[in-house]
Amino acid sequence: MVVSLSRRGEVEPFHAMDILAEANRLKASGIPVVSMAVGQPSDPAPAGVRQAAAHALKMGLIGYTDALGLAGLRKAIAEHYGDHYGLDVPPSRIAVTTGSSAAFNLAFLAMFDPGDRVAIAAPGYPAYRNIMAALGIEIVEIELDGAAYLHAGHLEAAHRQKPLKGVLFASPANPTGAVIPAAELSALIKTAQELGIAVISDEIYHRLAYTAPDTTALARSPDVTVINSFSKYYCMTGWRIGWMVLPEELVRPVERIAQSLYISPPELSQIAAIEAFKATGELEVVKARYAGNRELLMQRLPELGFALAAPMDGAFYAFCDVTRHTNDSMVFARRMLAEAHVAATPGRDFDPLQGHRTMRFSYAGSYDDMLEALARIERWLK
Repeated sequence: MVVSLSRRGEVEPFHAMDILAEANRLKASGIPVVSMAVGQPSDPAPAGVRQAAAHALKMGLIGYTDALGLAGLRKAIAEHYGDHYGLDVPPSRIAVTTGSSAAFNLAFLAMFDPGDRVAIAAPGYPAYRNIMAALGIEIVEIELDGAAYLHAGHLEAAHRQKPLKGVLFASPANPTGAVIPAAELSALIKTAQELGIAVISDEIYHRLAYTAPDTTALARSPDVTVINSFSKYYCMTGWRIGWMVLPEELVRPVERIAQSLYISPPELSQIAAIEAFKATGELEVVKARYAGNRELLMQRLPELGFALAAPMDGAFYAFCDVTRHTNDSMVFARRMLAEAHVAATPGRDFDPLQGHRTMRFSYAGSYDDMLEALARIERWLK
């Protein structure tokens, strides 16, 4: 038997998922683990979302849709941009996707060729790097070196070394939670456009900012590609439903690629997602709990020797410098899970160069879980 293996499969594993798998094995053996490892809301999807899905299942008419998604959902997303940002975004520029993960695939395939240089921030979400590596795109990781977020100066310096084809950034960011201030976001996009660099803005943590209103890149330019998702604020991770807002020139290329890769996003999730925009009251209660967890971790983690390595402006993450305790966060994370039964994510996921110094703690769980996790860590460290 001959097995053919591509070099594209040699991407770095997603260590957060490896930690989660080990945590689940411990739970299955009867050990109570508190997980702060994975960026997943602990609340279910809003009641209206689940009711719409149940009704659709009862009717049984679940099948393919247009590759760009149901007209009703695209209209609802367009209305969201008017309600939340005061922007007029036509439904024709919106593509519904099988989670934001599919949106990144579609964006990279439609915008870049193998060998093109695309910049991302380090630390940053590992799937950016891994998907682009699998597609043969040259990744330019810009070390923030103490800065909270990617800014125009970073981009100019990287472009001077060798021209870039694209840049991808997130605000609020994973793993740091940092938000790019509105003026800095404008400068970053303006600089990219002056240099001929295509822009992708990851906005999946919008509506989860605690220190400033959301600012979408679309308010700065209609020529950016914006990616968002129902997974985070809307508590719909497993429903695998996201969206893109595209420049007009990219709509048809994205549609053609999506037709072959995915046929369409899942219709059941699309029907349900329309109701998510009506659940703000329910979802703001969840966000308020995150805010309480955030205040707790901002105080307690530094007291335990985990210095905050970035401002906790948004999302539901604390990104910490752990060098007071270790110079190998991977080993430290595995020991903390095995001995304290608390799961957190080693920084290697987010920064291959400096990640041994950092860890990410998710505070998307309950307040009681946060208290218990901190108590276990404190006892373990002593």
